[in-house]
Amino acid sequence: MTKTIDRPKITKMSDLALIAGVSKSTVSRALAGNELVNKETRDRIAALAREHNYRINTKARNFRTKQSLTIGLMVPSSQSKWQINDPFFLELLGSIAIALNERGHELLLSSAKLSAEHGIDELVSQSHCDGLIFIGQADIHQQLNDLASFNHAMVVWGGKLDDQKYVTVGGDNFKGGYEATKHLLSLGRQRVALLGDNTTVEGSMRFAGYRLALEEAGIAFDELLCIRPEAVKNGGMKAVQKCYDSGIRFDALFAFSDILAMAVIRALTPRGVSIPDDVAVVGYDDIALAGYYLPPITSIRQDRELGGQLLVEKLLALLDGEQVASSLLETTLVVRQSSVK
Repeated sequence: MTKTIDRPKITKMSDLALIAGVSKSTVSRALAGNELVNKETRDRIAALAREHNYRINTKARNFRTKQSLTIGLMVPSSQSKWQINDPFFLELLGSIAIALNERGHELLLSSAKLSAEHGIDELVSQSHCDGLIFIGQADIHQQLNDLASFNHAMVVWGGKLDDQKYVTVGGDNFKGGYEATKHLLSLGRQRVALLGDNTTVEGSMRFAGYRLALEEAGIAFDELLCIRPEAVKNGGMKAVQKCYDSGIRFDALFAFSDILAMAVIRALTPRGVSIPDDVAVVGYDDIALAGYYLPPITSIRQDRELGGQLLVEKLLALLDGEQVASSLLETTLVVRQSSVK
């Protein structure tokens, strides 16, 4: 078996120039793709940079040239169009845009459908962005790890995993799922349904919190009460309608988003089900609309303003060559009339 040799990481352009046997200015031009440097030399320097994990300090470079940074925002999901229309995404996007604008940098939004089935390396390399912010991990956790290994300046909104090599900012999804379910159980509800995709990183953590709350209450887990939204327009509402019309009954429901919680109400109300008398409902995110819906939605609040600021701060710190740690944000239960009159 061939033993893999770990090359030391180079952080200074002068060190890379020394290894390449060229001047520092030649390295700078080569990595920028300047045709004043012949292609053979450009390719050789690029290969050495990859071999020694070298990345240009883009922020410092742009500071010297008085240029602003361009930050790419990507949605890694086969359902990216739906996510971009989601109010939580829009509120988080607004926070990111404000944080970047305050620092004099530009935002480039990509609605590209990124998934494990399609390589994302080429898409990222063609983005021409100084740094990247991913909203969610979807099914591309390993691809994100690979990107981080090649020193792409990137941060991800999502859940923190034990083996991840990239920096994340996100709410405490396990606690959120636990608190939502525990609240419903505290109301005396016995059959707590769940609506959401528990195969995603964040969804699986919320699902684990849901399972623990049931276990602590001595209530057996029922697979029939786990409703997964269909990947179509109004998929959440249709999935709940299908479940209810099949004869499955529940007296409470935890939805993985406020939009899904609203879909539950839209699905059940025409069927004569009273919210919260017959079915108590809890959503997730606490978007602005949640407090104005009828009935107002009880929800698990995630701090989008702080989240957006941290995503930007951590990305700029990475571009400065700093060591950056992931952040787990507090989640809080906001009780409204969808669960308690």
